[in-house]
Amino acid sequence: MNASMSNRHTVGDALVQYLRELGVRQAYGVLSIHNMPLLDALGRDGRIRYIGARGEAGAVGMADACARATGALGVAFTSTGTGAGNAAGALVEAWTAGTPLLHITGQVALPYLDRGRSYVHEAKDQLGMLQAVSKAALRVWSAETALATVQEAVRLALTAPTGPVSVEIPIDLQGALVAMRPPPAPPFMAPVEPDDAAVDRMADLLADARRPVLWIGGGARHARAEITRLLDLGFVAVTTLQGKGTVPEDDPRTLGAFNGQPAIEAFYQGCDAMLVVGSRLRVPETLTHTLQLPRTLIQIDADPLAEQRAYPTSLFVRGDARLTLARLADRLAGRMRADAGLADEAARARQRAQTTMRGAIAPYDRIADALQAVCGRDFGWVRDVTISNSTWGNRLMQVFAPGQGIHAVGGGIGQGLAMAIGAATGRPDRKTWLLAGDGGFMLNLGELATAVQERTGIVMLVMNDGGYGILRNLQDADYGGRRYYCDLHGFELGALAQSVGMDYIAVRGLDGLERVLRDAAGRDAPAVLVEFDMRAIGPFAKPFAGPPLARG
Repeated sequence: MNASMSNRHTVGDALVQYLRELGVRQAYGVLSIHNMPLLDALGRDGRIRYIGARGEAGAVGMADACARATGALGVAFTSTGTGAGNAAGALVEAWTAGTPLLHITGQVALPYLDRGRSYVHEAKDQLGMLQAVSKAALRVWSAETALATVQEAVRLALTAPTGPVSVEIPIDLQGALVAMRPPPAPPFMAPVEPDDAAVDRMADLLADARRPVLWIGGGARHARAEITRLLDLGFVAVTTLQGKGTVPEDDPRTLGAFNGQPAIEAFYQGCDAMLVVGSRLRVPETLTHTLQLPRTLIQIDADPLAEQRAYPTSLFVRGDARLTLARLADRLAGRMRADAGLADEAARARQRAQTTMRGAIAPYDRIADALQAVCGRDFGWVRDVTISNSTWGNRLMQVFAPGQGIHAVGGGIGQGLAMAIGAATGRPDRKTWLLAGDGGFMLNLGELATAVQERTGIVMLVMNDGGYGILRNLQDADYGGRRYYCDLHGFELGALAQSVGMDYIAVRGLDGLERVLRDAAGRDAPAVLVEFDMRAIGPFAKPFAGPPLARG
């Protein structure tokens, strides 16, 4: 090799060096002829763990959940055309959740790009498709600009409001030689500085509040210490599902994620101010924006487009949650005169909401109690869209730190299994539990093999009612009981588990459940599937047809 060649390496090598510089420890993907030079570089380097998914939707879902569990950048590799298209639903979920994620996909060779010559894997306007389902999508046009393009993608992904960013790298550029240079440093992400005068006005509005509530969304998960300062000043808290764990859910000053329950709404009516931080006040958690909130409503968000988007606010302050809350707490110190009994009232309201929910979902609330006793405080709690999650999984199960609770924010069914794999491989130091229904579980069933191959140790709780239970209930409630297409011929789950080499436990009654779950958690197995036979256990006390979207 001559001297000039020894000072050069491939675009793939440069990309892997940069990922290492970013601190990336795991990457997920599906190997293809249109990303092979990149994954060859990853394999030759050997310092980033690669998890091979069985489908592109799974790969992106894993990277999404890994990012949520670790607080770091998620990374996923997919192929061109159909492969990139397969990732679209998972990218929508990552965008909805605001997950910082780098999606690297292939593209046909430059001489054939956008020529319509039927190059293998070619898709019409792949970049436009990716722009529609990502925060942004970029294309690499030359080997020399490849790393700069990836750098910009990372910067965009990590800039608030965070989200997934896709990068197309044509196949003929992935293995092209470029000059060897030290990898660039990770981007410095300066948090959005709040305007001091706006913080002063916010402090003046809140200083006289006797009964202030803090509504915490996913955009405030990094501000735990600052939120605690406000609680110490007399605030009580309520979280969205994305904000779960920002305040430990056994703290008596939090309403947990019972944000839209009737008992909680009644509590809000006795409050004189609410501070919303890092939340979009989403439709599912506000009864389609008919939930009655305190009249003095103040909002903090890094996204300027959040102002007045959901509710009319008394004041909007653009800024990073941590910085803004820290400065607010400084200004409120010694000025607050919050009602000393507010936290006790909040605890009673939460208890009423829990009691109402337990009455509606009995006997399945017993699963939440047994699982809570087994899990302790350090565990991963990943949920797919199913009745059990929409009720006890989202709210009765307590989590104690940001990144512990991960769920399909966008409501897409079947994403939980892949997300559990991402959470488990991102945080192998703790036990990851998955809650799924049989309908969603079947959707990405191939990823069972990934869970076993990677020895994730996930305990999968599959609630099996033989179909789409929530859709049955909706058909009963809204379509005169006409049940079309909601019953599913499924798998014999014990045989399925055996076929891929994972353990299996059948649950047909709830007596002794804590012992069963401890057994599942303690097994030295690549994964454990626990099937709850809902037809044997019996129905919920009250049919659940989804959270109300509006009054009436």
